[in-house]
Amino acid sequence: MSEFSRRLPVYLLLDVSGSMAGDPIEAVKHGVRALISELRGDPQALETAYLSVITFNSSARQVSPLTELMLFREPQITAGGATALGAALRLLTDCIKTEVRKSTETQKGDWKPLVFLLTDGAPTDDWREAAAELKATKPANIIACAAGSCADTTVLKEITESVLLMNNLSAGDLAQFFAWVSSSVKMSSKSLDSKPGANIELPPPPQGFVIVP
Repeated sequence: MSEFSRRLPVYLLLDVSGSMAGDPIEAVKHGVRALISELRGDPQALETAYLSVITFNSSARQVSPLTELMLFREPQITAGGATALGAALRLLTDCIKTEVRKSTETQKGDWKPLVFLLTDGAPTDDWREAAAELKATKPANIIACAAGSCADTTVLKEITESVLLMNNLSAGDLAQFFAWVSSSVKMSSKSLDSKPGANIELPPPPQGFVIVP
């Protein structure tokens, strides 16, 4: 892997609060595993995509720094605690600033990062300032998924225009979400060279998912 190759940074922001305990968190772990397997089988994604995982409950932490797919190790994920979405957004901003390479006069930087945010509840900390900064500066293409009936789509619309609603927090729906993330990353990695600078293209959402207007 050339150190000068342009990378497609992909960040997963995963809600691991107490309401995700049990089957949902197991489905998330399985989804991350399937996502890695799927992307490793795609030559273009394997060459360009780098993955990071940020989890948040009562606090936020980057459990996997931005790593190329072949070296990526599945993180240990457990559920419990509150929903510190604001802390997760601030950490995301910091990670993008430190990990994503900027363009210089002699070298092009990384592609604009892709961020997939999955949450099943309302934030329990102060999130507005971090959300406003992300929406104003647009350091990444952010896609948010409100998982289940308790998720607050109005909060997510303050962060990004691209919000999906998953009606049920079932293992099947979560599996569909991660499969869709995989398809989105593969589609993005294929379109980078053919349409640099163009708006991101995403596949249609999974059946049963609703795009929040």
